[in-house]
Amino acid sequence: MSYALPVFRFHPDPIASGSLVRSDATCRVCGGSRGFIYTGPVYTEEEVEDALCPWCIADGRAHAELHAVFHDVTFPDGTTAGEMAEIEERTPGFAAFNPFEWPRCCDLPMAYVEPAGIAELRERHRTLEGLLMATIVHELGISGGAARTFLESLRRDGSPCVQVFHCLSCDTVHGHIDRT
Repeated sequence: MSYALPVFRFHPDPIASGSLVRSDATCRVCGGSRGFIYTGPVYTEEEVEDALCPWCIADGRAHAELHAVFHDVTFPDGTTAGEMAEIEERTPGFAAFNPFEWPRCCDLPMAYVEPAGIAELRERHRTLEGLLMATIVHELGISGGAARTFLESLRRDGSPCVQVFHCLSCDTVHGHIDRT
Protein backbone atom coordinates (compact mmCIF):
# COMPACT_ATOMS: atom_id res chain seq x y z
CA MET A 1 0.00 0.00 0.00
CA SER A 2 1.27 3.48 -0.84
CA TYR A 3 0.75 6.42 1.49
CA ALA A 4 1.00 10.13 0.65
CA LEU A 5 3.77 11.66 2.72
CA PRO A 6 2.83 14.36 5.22
CA VAL A 7 3.66 17.95 4.33
CA PHE A 8 6.47 19.59 6.28
CA ARG A 9 6.38 23.36 5.84
CA PHE A 10 9.98 23.92 6.99
CA HIS A 11 11.45 20.83 5.26
CA PRO A 12 9.31 20.32 2.16
CA ASP A 13 11.32 17.53 0.48
CA PRO A 14 12.86 15.29 3.15
CA ILE A 15 13.42 12.53 0.59
CA ALA A 16 15.63 14.76 -1.60
CA SER A 17 17.54 15.98 1.45
CA GLY A 18 18.15 12.40 2.61
CA SER A 19 16.18 12.62 5.86
CA LEU A 20 13.54 10.09 4.74
CA VAL A 21 14.23 6.85 2.88
CA ARG A 22 12.07 4.08 1.51
CA SER A 23 11.93 1.29 4.06
CA ASP A 24 9.77 -1.55 5.34
CA ALA A 25 10.91 -0.76 8.90
CA THR A 26 8.30 -0.52 11.64
CA CYS A 27 7.75 2.79 13.40
CA ARG A 28 8.57 2.73 17.10
CA VAL A 29 5.62 4.99 17.92
CA CYS A 30 2.66 3.80 15.81
CA GLY A 31 3.89 0.29 15.00
CA GLY A 32 3.11 0.80 11.33
CA SER A 33 5.22 0.06 8.27
CA ARG A 34 4.25 2.67 5.68
CA GLY A 35 7.13 2.50 3.24
CA PHE A 36 9.29 5.35 4.60
CA ILE A 37 11.44 5.81 7.68
CA TYR A 38 13.23 8.82 9.13
CA THR A 39 17.04 8.63 9.10
CA GLY A 40 17.96 12.04 10.51
CA PRO A 41 18.99 13.01 14.04
CA VAL A 42 16.70 12.38 17.00
CA TYR A 43 17.40 13.96 20.37
CA THR A 44 15.69 11.82 23.02
CA GLU A 45 16.67 9.64 25.95
CA GLU A 46 15.66 6.45 24.14
CA GLU A 47 17.47 4.89 21.18
CA VAL A 48 15.23 5.40 18.15
CA GLU A 49 17.67 5.50 15.23
CA ASP A 50 15.88 4.69 11.95
CA ALA A 51 12.71 3.81 13.86
CA LEU A 52 10.27 6.69 13.30
CA CYS A 53 7.84 7.19 10.45
CA PRO A 54 7.27 10.64 8.96
CA TRP A 55 3.59 10.59 10.01
CA CYS A 56 4.46 10.31 13.71
CA ILE A 57 6.89 13.19 13.31
CA ALA A 58 4.36 15.37 11.44
CA ASP A 59 1.48 14.90 13.88
CA GLY A 60 3.68 15.30 16.96
CA ARG A 61 3.23 11.76 18.34
CA ALA A 62 6.99 11.09 18.26
CA HIS A 63 7.57 14.19 20.35
CA ALA A 64 4.63 13.52 22.68
CA GLU A 65 5.52 9.88 23.38
CA LEU A 66 9.33 9.99 23.29
CA HIS A 67 10.01 13.70 23.94
CA ALA A 68 11.84 13.58 20.61
CA VAL A 69 13.34 16.76 19.20
CA PHE A 70 14.70 16.74 15.65
CA HIS A 71 17.01 19.77 15.52
CA ASP A 72 19.92 21.18 17.51
CA VAL A 73 19.46 24.83 16.54
CA THR A 74 18.82 28.22 18.02
CA PHE A 75 16.30 30.70 16.69
CA PRO A 76 16.66 34.39 15.92
CA ASP A 77 14.55 37.06 17.57
CA GLY A 78 11.09 37.22 16.10
CA THR A 79 10.61 33.46 15.86
CA THR A 80 7.35 32.54 17.57
CA ALA A 81 6.98 29.72 20.07
CA GLY A 82 4.68 27.97 17.58
CA GLU A 83 7.28 28.17 14.80
CA MET A 84 9.99 26.85 17.13
CA ALA A 85 7.78 23.95 18.23
CA GLU A 86 6.87 23.10 14.63
CA ILE A 87 10.54 22.99 13.61
CA GLU A 88 11.93 21.23 16.68
CA GLU A 89 9.09 18.78 17.35
CA ARG A 90 7.28 18.15 14.02
CA THR A 91 9.83 18.73 11.25
CA PRO A 92 12.36 16.11 10.11
CA GLY A 93 15.90 17.05 10.99
CA PHE A 94 19.04 16.69 8.92
CA ALA A 95 22.63 15.79 9.63
CA ALA A 96 24.69 18.80 10.70
CA PHE A 97 28.17 19.01 12.15
CA ASN A 98 27.42 21.91 14.52
CA PRO A 99 24.39 23.67 15.98
CA PHE A 100 23.50 26.91 14.20
CA GLU A 101 20.80 29.57 14.06
CA TRP A 102 17.83 28.65 11.85
CA PRO A 103 17.61 31.41 9.22
CA ARG A 104 14.61 33.71 8.74
CA CYS A 105 13.37 35.77 5.81
CA CYS A 106 10.16 37.76 5.24
CA ASP A 107 9.24 37.36 8.93
CA LEU A 108 9.22 33.54 8.73
CA PRO A 109 11.70 30.74 9.33
CA MET A 110 13.15 29.59 6.02
CA ALA A 111 12.52 26.07 4.65
CA TYR A 112 15.37 23.57 4.63
CA VAL A 113 16.25 22.34 1.14
CA GLU A 114 19.30 20.07 1.24
CA PRO A 115 22.94 19.63 2.15
CA ALA A 116 25.06 20.78 -0.78
CA GLY A 117 28.58 20.63 -2.01
CA ILE A 118 30.10 22.69 -4.78
CA ALA A 119 28.53 20.44 -7.45
CA GLU A 120 24.98 20.95 -6.09
CA LEU A 121 25.59 24.68 -5.65
CA ARG A 122 26.62 25.05 -9.27
CA GLU A 123 23.80 22.85 -10.52
CA ARG A 124 20.86 24.06 -8.40
CA HIS A 125 21.86 27.04 -6.24
CA ARG A 126 24.10 29.23 -8.43
CA THR A 127 23.24 32.44 -6.58
CA LEU A 128 24.88 31.09 -3.42
CA GLU A 129 28.44 30.69 -4.73
CA GLY A 130 29.33 34.40 -4.53
CA LEU A 131 27.54 34.85 -1.21
CA LEU A 132 29.40 31.89 0.25
CA MET A 133 32.74 33.22 -1.01
CA ALA A 134 32.01 36.45 0.88
CA THR A 135 31.24 34.41 4.00
CA ILE A 136 34.47 32.42 3.61
CA VAL A 137 36.53 35.62 3.31
CA HIS A 138 34.78 37.90 5.80
CA GLU A 139 33.41 35.54 8.45
CA LEU A 140 35.83 32.61 8.29
CA GLY A 141 38.87 34.80 7.60
CA ILE A 142 40.12 32.70 4.68
CA SER A 143 41.33 34.67 1.66
CA GLY A 144 43.03 34.41 -1.72
CA GLY A 145 43.65 30.98 -3.18
CA ALA A 146 42.83 29.35 0.16
CA ALA A 147 39.30 30.79 -0.05
CA ARG A 148 38.82 29.34 -3.56
CA THR A 149 40.22 25.98 -2.37
CA PHE A 150 37.81 25.99 0.58
CA LEU A 151 34.85 26.75 -1.71
CA GLU A 152 35.88 23.95 -4.08
CA SER A 153 36.17 21.54 -1.11
CA LEU A 154 32.45 21.76 -0.24
CA ARG A 155 30.85 18.27 -0.34
CA ARG A 156 27.21 17.22 0.07
CA ASP A 157 28.08 14.21 2.23
CA GLY A 158 31.17 15.52 4.00
CA SER A 159 32.79 18.43 5.72
CA PRO A 160 32.61 21.21 4.86
CA CYS A 161 29.14 21.31 3.33
CA VAL A 162 26.46 23.94 2.92
CA GLN A 163 23.02 23.63 4.48
CA VAL A 164 20.68 25.28 1.93
CA PHE A 165 17.47 27.08 2.92
CA HIS A 166 14.80 28.79 0.82
CA CYS A 167 12.40 31.56 1.82
CA LEU A 168 8.75 30.54 1.90
CA SER A 169 7.68 33.99 0.62
CA CYS A 170 10.33 35.25 -1.79
CA ASP A 171 13.13 33.79 -3.90
CA THR A 172 15.87 34.30 -1.32
CA VAL A 173 18.19 31.33 -0.85
CA HIS A 174 20.48 31.06 2.19
CA GLY A 175 23.50 28.84 2.62
CA HIS A 176 25.00 28.00 5.99
CA ILE A 177 28.56 26.62 5.87
CA ASP A 178 28.68 23.59 8.16
CA ARG A 179 32.01 21.96 9.03
CA THR A 180 33.72 19.84 11.63
